[in-house]
Amino acid sequence: MKATHLFITGRVQGVGFREWLANEAQRLGLSGWVRNVGQDAVEALIAGDTVAVEECLRLCRRGPRAAIVETIKDTITEPPAEPGFIKRASLPARP
Repeated sequence: MKATHLFITGRVQGVGFREWLANEAQRLGLSGWVRNVGQDAVEALIAGDTVAVEECLRLCRRGPRAAIVETIKDTITEPPAEPGFIKRASLPARP
């Protein structure tokens, strides 16, 4: 099992990125979560079969149709404690 923490920046809010990523992760059989962070970032934890995690990361480099992904920071991490993939509440923007 592989687990990766993602921090994705660019035009990734207001374009359905969270919903899109949740759907792709579920389709690939991954566990984890996704949430908006601030005004221009999405944070996610994806975990599962190494091939599926790598495929999800590849898909995130493009994102949904209206997204413009500028950067992705990915860090190996521990898998989530619970199975399944969820959309978490957004974190507020920093002042």
